[in-house]
Amino acid sequence: MEEQEVVKSLAALAQPVRLRVFRSLVVAGPDGLTPGALTEQLDVPATSLSFHLKELMHAGLVSQERDGRHLIYRASFERMADVLGYLTEHCCQGQPCSATEIPTNGKRTARACSPC
Repeated sequence: MEEQEVVKSLAALAQPVRLRVFRSLVVAGPDGLTPGALTEQLDVPATSLSFHLKELMHAGLVSQERDGRHLIYRASFERMADVLGYLTEHCCQGQPCSATEIPTNGKRTARACSPC
């Protein structure tokens, strides 16, 4: 993945509403969500949501599919994995390291490289 693509993805997520939209789509998984469901879930006006979805699509983080009369938005898990891979590609100066689980907000844990 090219540096400019990573910057575009991270810049898109550096806005609170877009971050919330992306996280909701990640939680929804491969089924995705309609704009109506996102509007209701996040309490974001439809016009504002449309703008933020467009920005996430432009960054490659979200895809759109028409299902009859509905649009379904899905998180691009491949793009997310590419960004994470880019950020951790040279972790610990390329030496093998072990991942450690780190408690975050009490609900889940994150995995991070333990100090080498």
